[in-house]
Amino acid sequence: MKESTSRRLFLQKSAMATTGLALLSSGVASAFSSEIPYHGYNPYTEEKSDIRTTIFEKHVRVKGTVYDKTGTTPLPNALVEVWHLSPNSSKYRHRTKLRTDDQGRYNFITDFPNRETAQVSRIYFKLSHNGNSNYTELAVDQTGASVTSKHWEENQHLGDKVHPSSENFLQTTTINFNVSIY
Repeated sequence: MKESTSRRLFLQKSAMATTGLALLSSGVASAFSSEIPYHGYNPYTEEKSDIRTTIFEKHVRVKGTVYDKTGTTPLPNALVEVWHLSPNSSKYRHRTKLRTDDQGRYNFITDFPNRETAQVSRIYFKLSHNGNSNYTELAVDQTGASVTSKHWEENQHLGDKVHPSSENFLQTTTINFNVSIY
């Protein structure tokens, strides 16, 4: 009789622990996956403005200003998180986070990103300020940069500032990419 009591107790506790783990893991997974529209995001990365792995290959310098939802006021101290596919890889190992300066400007340099099959290379952004955050992406190729239709629709209030500009010098393409937090 004593053996069956401890066996029952063991089975009860095991069932409760398994149920708790299942509920916890599905809740945690849905918290991270439902909000992030792009692959490769990792909130645990260090703050730095240079995420190059080599100085001998092609690089992309991205700079711009983060604006409020009206598209007129620059946001100081906004968090800009960036990630993209590493060169010659299918892994998202190039990532960083930055804070905008007093005029809402950000600036980073990285290796030219790899691209997913049948797509242009992309750099992904998560922008956050005072509890508001949104995601966007920048399409880059050897000739410059362009915005996606989603970015254009969500940032029309930026007017002429919505379209990125670029210039090439030696091995570095510099892109001016303005964004807003809405």
